[in-house]
Amino acid sequence: MDQFIVQLSILDPLYVLFGWLVRHFYNFFGNYGLAIIALTVLIRVLMIPLNIKSQKAMLKMQALSGQQAELQRKYGHDKQKYQEELTKLQQENGAMGCSGCLLPFLQIFFIWPIYRIVSGPLVYISQVPKSNVRAMIKVAKDSGIITGSVSTKNHIGLIRSLNNSSELLQYCVGKGYINMKQIIDLHFLGIDLTRTPSINPAKFVKDPGTYFPLLIFPALVLIIQIFSMKMSQMLKPGYKEEKEKKKRAKNNPALSGQVQDDVNARTMQMMTWLMPIMMLATTFMLPAAMGLYWVVGGIMGIITQLMVYVLFTKPYELKKAEVEAKKEAVFKKKKADDADKEQDKKNQTKKSGNGSGNGSNKKNGNKNKKRK
Repeated sequence: MDQFIVQLSILDPLYVLFGWLVRHFYNFFGNYGLAIIALTVLIRVLMIPLNIKSQKAMLKMQALSGQQAELQRKYGHDKQKYQEELTKLQQENGAMGCSGCLLPFLQIFFIWPIYRIVSGPLVYISQVPKSNVRAMIKVAKDSGIITGSVSTKNHIGLIRSLNNSSELLQYCVGKGYINMKQIIDLHFLGIDLTRTPSINPAKFVKDPGTYFPLLIFPALVLIIQIFSMKMSQMLKPGYKEEKEKKKRAKNNPALSGQVQDDVNARTMQMMTWLMPIMMLATTFMLPAAMGLYWVVGGIMGIITQLMVYVLFTKPYELKKAEVEAKKEAVFKKKKADDADKEQDKKNQTKKSGNGSGNGSNKKNGNKNKKRK
């Protein structure tokens, strides 16, 4: 993972920016966990316009469902032609949902800078020069305090050594490698956010006070993401209609071919399941600060979904229901008028039939009188 990230030197300015923000949040709150939470909230707030744009595109797609069905009927046998016409229809009506795919991509993209600052806080948060970090690592290794792999990019082991060894800390401060203001507390609610959650029984036996509390992050990540997925489906435009279609298709196999998701819908569904799996995996691979980022990000995502639903989706659904009600009223009125007209025709035919019958009877009566 480090080998791949090294190649992404173009992201260095982003690492520096995120580290600078966390440092200022830390100075303001005086707590590392709250600094990570503040950064997460800021990122999610900046992504709200993309959420709104994605929802608007989805609503426009919903409004075009009738025309899309017509294209399916017309070009269903030619998938390439159908896709071309569908893309053209979406472009003409501003219903291209690229932002819907962009959101999951950004969530994945932001893993790199978050990982960088939580694994290398002395450089990116405390702003200790890399040369000083290398010097401290060398001193710690020469003293036998650090035995594992430590670098300027991932030096959590050095931070633990500075916290646990007063001699090492005193020596590094005396040499000017670091000052006491650059030493930050990386705990949140008593949990060491530099540790990585694990399901290894040996670690729980050796240090239960550290590793048992860490499991709260994977658990919360999984619960929040599943809840967010379900809520996203329920708040989606046309959810009830889609559910009814699938139910009818399930009960009637002949209709199953009529319920088809387009390419975008299938892609979004795949990304929806990919994100929770990836988030859960990273909580067991990266420091607990990453899990805190996912938890807060998931909560912010739920809040954003509710906000977008109230501001855009719900008014759209109400307007759609109002239009459908008006159409239904017009249809019923027309049907009633047609029935009245049909009844009037029947009455007129009946009257004319009775009139001609009476006339024939009178003529027959006159003829009989003459014969007599």
